[in-house]
Amino acid sequence: MNATKVAIYALVCTSAASALQLAPSMSLSNGMSRRSAVSSLVTSSTAALASGAASPLLAPPLVVNAGDLATQTTSVLLNSKNKKAFPLASFGLQIYDDDTAFRLTLTALEVGYRNFFASVLAGNQKGFAKAVKASGIPRDELYICGTVLSNRANGEQAAYQKSKQGCLENMAAMAAGNIDKLDMIMLDYPGPNEESIRGQWRAFEEMRSKDKTVDDLAVSNFSPSQLDAILVNPDATKPTVNQLPFSLTYHPEGILEYNAKRDILVQSWSPLSRVLPKYGKTLESIGKKYGKSAAQVGLRWIVQNGASFTTQSKSKKHFQEDLDIFDFVLTDDEMTQLSKLAA
Repeated sequence: MNATKVAIYALVCTSAASALQLAPSMSLSNGMSRRSAVSSLVTSSTAALASGAASPLLAPPLVVNAGDLATQTTSVLLNSKNKKAFPLASFGLQIYDDDTAFRLTLTALEVGYRNFFASVLAGNQKGFAKAVKASGIPRDELYICGTVLSNRANGEQAAYQKSKQGCLENMAAMAAGNIDKLDMIMLDYPGPNEESIRGQWRAFEEMRSKDKTVDDLAVSNFSPSQLDAILVNPDATKPTVNQLPFSLTYHPEGILEYNAKRDILVQSWSPLSRVLPKYGKTLESIGKKYGKSAAQVGLRWIVQNGASFTTQSKSKKHFQEDLDIFDFVLTDDEMTQLSKLAA
């Protein structure tokens, strides 16, 4: 297999294995084994990819068990028709000035990050955009997400107007780096009620279909009912990602399932901040077996549960560390042990 086919195979195998996990009671006709079923799904999905057709298997995986095929996947395709893969590891800029954002973005790019979460809340989108331009890395190799803060606008029209303003402000800031289109725009928080949420989403829909300045739409901190405020409209564009504080210290029952049921990928926005002080020694003990740090074990647990993460650092060493989690697999027993820590 060439590199492209290997990447497609790994991606589809993970999605196919997850599809089978979604239905453990699924009947395999004619005595077909689980491995044969996965192979069949891989064949059909790879053919669909090659033809450019969308495949229902290319959805966020729920759980990746140690015994399944292709556990080294570093990116997934989202539920949209966007063919650009979404890297599971993202660098999320924090609150600091544009010069710091510029420097840290260049460091992240040098280390190998290709997914960037540039929130309007951080106040440094211009510094980030200038770094992207200065790096010389082709724009199509990067996945860039901006955000809109409009959760205090009450009512459909007010929320629409505030969100529309936020979309335009994102593009004005990104223009500092000649970025004229985003891969994703995300609501930082849901509006105060269903009508407000629908107003927020109307602005996002226009940014995608009318302005054509973004491909994927996403949300953050949305509950099932808040997601359904959007999805009640069968013609609505489905959110691709729901960013949540999912981690070893916060993983209430059903948090992944309610998103996966709606074909939405969870991205952790606080993967380690409360984990390392509380469970660092346990994670470090498990990590010794693999030559990995406590942080790497904590991030690997997130990925093996079928989620993604956005992390931040001011150290090149930590940037490298957080990205270097795709060459080992925690055992099922280790996953269970870690999941029980906050039970």
